Amino acid sequence: MHPTLLLGLDGATFTILDPLMENGTMPFLRGLVDRGVQAELMSTSNPLTPPAWISMITGRNPGNHGVFDFIWADQHKADPYFTLYNFRDIRCETIWSMVSRQNGRAGTLNYTMMSPPPVINGYVLPGLVAWKHMRRNIFPRELYEELKEQPFFNVKELAWDFELEKKAEQGIQKEEYRNWVSFHIRRERQWFDVMTFLMKNHPCDLTAILFDGADKIFHMGWRFLDPSSPVDEFDEWELEIRELCLDFFRALDGFLQGIVELAGPQARVFMASDHGFGPSWFVFRVNAWLHEHGYLTWKNLENLAENEREKAKKVVEKHFVLLDWDKTTAYARSVTSNGIFIRKAQNPGENGVPMEEYEAFRRKLTEELLAIREPISGKPIIKKIMTREEAYPGAHNDQAPDLTLVMADYGFISIMNKSPIIARRPEIVGTHYPEGIFLAHGPGIRQNERLDPLSIMDVTPILLYSLGLDIPSDLEGRLPEDIFTKDFIADHPPRVGEPTLVPDTLLPEEKKQQSEEDNGEQQIFEQMRALGYIE
Repeated sequence: MHPTLLLGLDGATFTILDPLMENGTMPFLRGLVDRGVQAELMSTSNPLTPPAWISMITGRNPGNHGVFDFIWADQHKADPYFTLYNFRDIRCETIWSMVSRQNGRAGTLNYTMMSPPPVINGYVLPGLVAWKHMRRNIFPRELYEELKEQPFFNVKELAWDFELEKKAEQGIQKEEYRNWVSFHIRRERQWFDVMTFLMKNHPCDLTAILFDGADKIFHMGWRFLDPSSPVDEFDEWELEIRELCLDFFRALDGFLQGIVELAGPQARVFMASDHGFGPSWFVFRVNAWLHEHGYLTWKNLENLAENEREKAKKVVEKHFVLLDWDKTTAYARSVTSNGIFIRKAQNPGENGVPMEEYEAFRRKLTEELLAIREPISGKPIIKKIMTREEAYPGAHNDQAPDLTLVMADYGFISIMNKSPIIARRPEIVGTHYPEGIFLAHGPGIRQNERLDPLSIMDVTPILLYSLGLDIPSDLEGRLPEDIFTKDFIADHPPRVGEPTLVPDTLLPEEKKQQSEEDNGEQQIFEQMRALGYIE
């Protein structure tokens, strides 16, 4: 097999990277672009971290792989409980398994939803895991013991610093910005050191790492890097923080260089992001609007028994919606879903929208939402609304939102009961945009070319082709042959192989039990809240 690298950069966007390459902040990346291929990489319908990364490593859209958000709830329950998606919820085979089945070795570091870790021919060090739980979520288990003997290894920095992220929940104070950026530089270095150790001591045919610091820098410090920001008007503190953010990207450029050089000139290198980034300037409080228009009713906690009130408070603490389900027909479940769920009556006489009225109800709700205007500009606040079938076609879209909203500024919605319903943000913040990045470099790849946008689902077939393996016949992603030279394609014609395997999945009750047993989940919720994924 041909050695292949997948370098994931969470949230990376050419909007920022292009200027950083031009001004000399990222010289290695600039050289990689000049000696290879680049293209925008279009994310999933809702450009969110979990569904997007899973689409990248399965070659399938969320309607088939079954992951739509950070947060999972049983759509068909009268009173849904909430937990987090994990590896067991992925309904499609991942590339790590596809490579293993074809007698290749795969290594994956810091990728989302890789815990509990799958058994593969290689190794798994998952992302989104608290440091206390890292040991039991690494495969194989003995790899942790090997790593902890290395002088560079610091598991508390390898995982997320939940105390630092918790401070960010209320907004980073001026004196905390330096610590925030510096921590993410150190954390990326931790993953770089681990990867170089593994590449030297446990080489794989496919080696993949996810650097996620850029996403965090963009969320908390977009205005310091936005090319449209008036840098000449920055005060001394703003200039200092901007320089720290540039230091982060200088360090990242060095880490990328170190990995590529260690892989050697014969390796093929692919770089991709789960989504892009851009500015958001307003927030739409969807549930408040739904309440105002008669679709949603909030639960009155005063009417609950004491034990039920305590349970409800735990839900409120996690900032999920707390509704009177008997009187609610439509609601938004989470900030990150950017979606509205419609309560359907499964049987006659049940609460919710009767099945025969569902399509008309959904059309009416869509029309009303699209008519909403931003008070100051008078422009629509919603760019597009997609039905479940449009946004997530596939066999497992029953847990997807009935309507997915694309806001005019691509911002996340709000689910809180607050007013005004449409509010200008105090300052412009960074949010997820659909246009991510794709770069390719190495033997057989064209040089200094910019291609038309690719789909995030194309990455899996690209990697399999680079490795010299069969591409399963049921992938939704395609192999964009113009990444490679015509001579290379002629000498190495793509091969279509057998369909992927279907992994086992959890039943809802098993999912609930597993959630109750996972005492690290609350820390992850805190991290999501710090980044604005939970209000």
